[in-house]
Amino acid sequence: MTTDLTGPHCDVLLAALKAEARKVALARRAAADPAGAGEALAAVVLRDCPPPPGALVAGFWPMGPEIDLRPLLHALHARGHPLALPVTPKRGLPLRFRRWTPGDDLAHGPMGTRQPAQGVDVTPDWLLVPLLAFDRAGRRLGYGGGYYDRTLAALPHAGVIGIAYAAQEMQDPPGVPAGPLDARLPRVATEKGVVNCDGPLGASS
Repeated sequence: MTTDLTGPHCDVLLAALKAEARKVALARRAAADPAGAGEALAAVVLRDCPPPPGALVAGFWPMGPEIDLRPLLHALHARGHPLALPVTPKRGLPLRFRRWTPGDDLAHGPMGTRQPAQGVDVTPDWLLVPLLAFDRAGRRLGYGGGYYDRTLAALPHAGVIGIAYAAQEMQDPPGVPAGPLDARLPRVATEKGVVNCDGPLGASS
């Protein structure tokens, strides 16, 4: 059984499947234990899948119960990596990225996001991508705006790693419902390790 919905007239069904999956994913994420998870995630990424030296890394400022990416961002900064955070545009557009250094002021963005109050727009070499759920095929469930799908399509040569709690993995089958425009992830880093995905962008585990 597959959750990829690529045929005609599937938009309504796909939207319903995603809405139900988001309810499950939100509950699973809320039940995850945040204690020490951000530090463990940082250690996993730096040990198992660090960005190339000097790569400009785009992260994200964690919202609510998202796993805390800040220990990793601080560690990358200490290693000399330039950093950026996303700036959320109008719906239908890909994200922009603005240079950010730990300690820089953040402004409130749309939908509860935080983004650099000022700074230079940049193109990242490496992206750390938030998500609600993922599976071993690299399918990613986001919040429904499609921002990262458009962004990843616009940056085909950038390195990409999904960022999540291990509890956010959905078993396959049925896995994460996805359509033809939903970008897949080559790997996902969690506080427990790196999941190498089997999707078209990924390597086998």
